[in-house]
Amino acid sequence: MAGAGAQHPRDVLLGAQGAAGVLPVCDHYSGVEARMLKSLQLQAEMTEEFGACVFDVTLDCEDGAPVGGEDDHANMVVAIANAAQAAPNLIAKSLRRRIGVRVHAVDHAEFAADVHTVVGLAGASLSYLMVPKVESVWDVDRAVAAMDAATAPGVARLPLHVLIESPAAVHRAFEIAGHPRVQSISFGLMDFVSSHGGAIPSSAMGVRSVDDSTTLDQFHHPLVLRAKVDIASACHAYGKVPSHCVVTEFKDKAALQRAARTASLALGYTRMWSIHPDQIRPIVEALAPDAEEVALAAHIVQEAQRAEWAPISVDGKLHDRASYRYFWQVLERAHQTGRALPPAVLSYFSPGLH
Repeated sequence: MAGAGAQHPRDVLLGAQGAAGVLPVCDHYSGVEARMLKSLQLQAEMTEEFGACVFDVTLDCEDGAPVGGEDDHANMVVAIANAAQAAPNLIAKSLRRRIGVRVHAVDHAEFAADVHTVVGLAGASLSYLMVPKVESVWDVDRAVAAMDAATAPGVARLPLHVLIESPAAVHRAFEIAGHPRVQSISFGLMDFVSSHGGAIPSSAMGVRSVDDSTTLDQFHHPLVLRAKVDIASACHAYGKVPSHCVVTEFKDKAALQRAARTASLALGYTRMWSIHPDQIRPIVEALAPDAEEVALAAHIVQEAQRAEWAPISVDGKLHDRASYRYFWQVLERAHQTGRALPPAVLSYFSPGLH
């Protein structure tokens, strides 16, 4: 189906909007050296297990760095990122890690030093840079300028992931999402709640139990819910990836899975933060498409390509490029979450095929 001369579904159906590809559905944060190394080891193991990198590792220079030790922490992150990309077992299988780094906010005294060190010394080992507390497009421009100034000759410029954490930033979500270097927007739940000066209860930082129908948690408080919807809508308007916030109840697997499914199915989030290794597999599983939907998507995309993308009928239902686009995106999510794919469809994701 994806042989020589065949048009790749991504090019036919997504065009320029699909140029950045699909990000892994889980973004795992780690700020302590030992946990960074364990997270990267787990990433390598799961990459080999699934044949794709199913979660990103973001090494944290913001919350992870001790006060006064920011430079040493940044250099440690550089050493870890560069060493991780040199793993011979992954190189032999044409598998590459996805590593990002969160630096300090643009108005922090350590921002410039963070970017100079991290991007300048490890830019070739990174997949993106995360900047927190972004308030406006001006902040994005400032971050991009610093990143590009630090990028070594011959190294590709990094995409930017941003963290929105205030009511004013949510108001500007569409402008921020429209910036060409922004690849993903994350929602900073706890800072968003605390920025309201006590007007939003602390319960809005959590996830209520399944038998609780009254607590205003992060999925039911109107202001928090509106912020999540605005960010997701802004991202989808510009073909960017909305990344859902943390679930602090990291030992409650059921709460995490409910949160992930709600964020995905009801709010349109295609990515979610993890703050503990035990959260990674439940997030990947919750954001993966169902096996039945994957099978249907594979069938429809293959039939569409046989028809050279003209309208077709499948089981008495009309399908055209609008539905083809949807089902292709299902297959991309399936691949990014390690779902089993039919061999003919799996060939779409062979290294170098595009």
